[in-house]
Amino acid sequence: MSAELCGVELRGPILNGSGTFDAIAARKAFGDVLLDEFPFDLFVSKTITVAPRQGNPPPRLWETPAGLVNSIGLPNKGLRGFLAEDLPQLGELPVPLCVSVMGFSRDELAELVAAVAERDEVELIELNFSCPNVETGTIMGADPAETALSVERLRPLTRKPLIVKLTPNATDPGAVAEAAENAGADAVSLINTLRGMALAPGTNRPWLGAGTGGQSGPAVRAIALAQVAEVSRRVGIPTIGMGGIATGRDAADFLAAGAAAVAVGTESFRDPAAGRRIAAELEAILRDERGFLPAASSERTAL
Repeated sequence: MSAELCGVELRGPILNGSGTFDAIAARKAFGDVLLDEFPFDLFVSKTITVAPRQGNPPPRLWETPAGLVNSIGLPNKGLRGFLAEDLPQLGELPVPLCVSVMGFSRDELAELVAAVAERDEVELIELNFSCPNVETGTIMGADPAETALSVERLRPLTRKPLIVKLTPNATDPGAVAEAAENAGADAVSLINTLRGMALAPGTNRPWLGAGTGGQSGPAVRAIALAQVAEVSRRVGIPTIGMGGIATGRDAADFLAAGAAAVAVGTESFRDPAAGRRIAAELEAILRDERGFLPAASSERTAL
């Protein structure tokens, strides 16, 4: 099931959602067997910011009947810490690496992209446009004009592919995707989480330390599928679909809706090897539906 994304050759179309699989911690837990049986065909790092972040106060997770509400808050070591400590380890993974970045202004985004793009370990860069621009107060990925200005600022800084991660909370996600494409983005990914909250039993008070968080998992799958289909019809660049993908059938549906690749997120919390299982299920579905797959298709086993 070889695939290609923005000129980068992949062994298949299965990615991880940023922040949903800690490859460094997984390697400590599983050892080097992780490298032999890595769950994904491309690895997307946790989102990094210019300055280190502690993240949101606990509690940070609430399990729902069909997914999770998370309020992690992007804890990370900051740009310098990531480049010095995490990137060398991520560069040892057996698949291409995409680094996810988020800035609170276009200047911060430019600093992040310029620094990350210089590193040979990095083949693609994800622009997490889910935060408000401190200069305008507008969520970067919710407004087409804001998205275009940001991508236009970043495009001259690197020739490496730029993937714009779209928020599902935009009034018109298709228009935002078109703006990203016209400004020079190489691909778009969607959806990110939907805003949600949970009340602590017996208290009528928010359970999460930050009050609200992002709903993910199967509960958002139908919404994600609809937005992926809409965006795929409106842009010529690749669309990466995500949102509640837990089986090969789910992945096949996103591909049928127009996605060039899919990302697994919440399911990896339940099953760390979900990426490999979903890939094997998807391969069987495609073989049945298309009647064949390339002979070079690789065998996949669970960790």
